[in-house]
Amino acid sequence: MTAISTRPAAEGETMGAMTDNTTPTDEGGRVRVRVVLLFGDQAEIAADADDANAPERYLAADVAAAVGLEPKELPGKRPTARVGAGHRLEGFRLA
Repeated sequence: MTAISTRPAAEGETMGAMTDNTTPTDEGGRVRVRVVLLFGDQAEIAADADDANAPERYLAADVAAAVGLEPKELPGKRPTARVGAGHRLEGFRLA
């Protein structure tokens, strides 16, 4: 994933209306993501962002524990996450 801006939407601006090539975030600085698939013990996760080039891998067990699911239930889920150090996603939770 390339550089991600975590600016919240401006007053009256919806997440879908943001068009400045950044990751749409909610008022809490959370970004919507998509669990694409599982690959062994890894979950491939893509951020809803024009500047996100490819899914990134995270430990499926960690993501599943954070959202209260079994790892096998993750593909297709649309949790939110915070963008942390090194533009890595953290703090996954289901909306």
